[in-house]
Amino acid sequence: MAATPSNFAETPNDEKFAKREELPADALSEILDAIHLRGGTVSHHRANDARRVNHVVGSRLVHIIERGDVQLKLRDGSAHLRLTEGDLVLIARGEPHSLVGDATASWVTGEFLVEDTIADPLLSVLPSTVIIRGAESGNGWLRLSRDLLLTEVSLARPGSQVMISRILDLLFIHALRAWAADGLVSPGWLTAAMDPALGPVLSAIHQTPQHDWSVVELAQRANLSRSSFAERFTRLLGASPAAYIVERRLLRAAHLLRSTTEPVGQIAVQVGYASESAFSRAFRRRFGVPPPRWAHTDHGASGALPIDERTAGLN
Repeated sequence: MAATPSNFAETPNDEKFAKREELPADALSEILDAIHLRGGTVSHHRANDARRVNHVVGSRLVHIIERGDVQLKLRDGSAHLRLTEGDLVLIARGEPHSLVGDATASWVTGEFLVEDTIADPLLSVLPSTVIIRGAESGNGWLRLSRDLLLTEVSLARPGSQVMISRILDLLFIHALRAWAADGLVSPGWLTAAMDPALGPVLSAIHQTPQHDWSVVELAQRANLSRSSFAERFTRLLGASPAAYIVERRLLRAAHLLRSTTEPVGQIAVQVGYASESAFSRAFRRRFGVPPPRWAHTDHGASGALPIDERTAGLN
């Protein structure tokens, strides 16, 4: 009997092939999507080309030291750092700064591109510099990333631009994780998104703001007691769970009012309000105008959405 595909292999229509295991959404990924983070260009600097390199305000950069000693100075004088071989420094807020290398120094500089109006408030909780020391244990990924960047820059092979962009994305995320693990953080959405207990909670609230969330239910998602969760949430985010849920609902509503033609009552239901009147009162307290007027008001000459309203439209 002749062999058929069913004799020796499962067909593509088999149920096993139809099943896909998807990773759960996480709040940090939502933030990076919101600010449209993407790696830009990479430059390779050597001290024999220029001992001092200046970077202007707004330049969101990562520097990785290849060899030698490099001094990093912020223009406002708030930081003067010595970097050595293998070290990484992230300038995520875009402060103007300069790098001065010794006679043997060389380093790699990568650029990050973001939508500034969204990124500025979200990244404001970060320090002016995030430093990862290459000599510290567990940072072997840093040398590998540096070598990959140098290879792509020097050889310029097909696909190099995409490779460089992806490597820079990885470096940015690694730096954020190192910053969050350090423990010296300020309250804010980014801070809470990096927290392993609160990150899934924020994702759940953002995805279904209309749900009647209780502190008990959110605490269960965080695997914390009710009191521990409420304290942790307020400390890391700077707002209570109830206040944050209300804020997300109203920001989501503001986004829908400007981006859809749905009636106010329908939007009220979509964001979790039982009545249009209750929604209208809450919306007016938050934005200073009733929902219909908000929907037809030009907020700025460019017609751009307010910063926090843009981030509300993630889901």
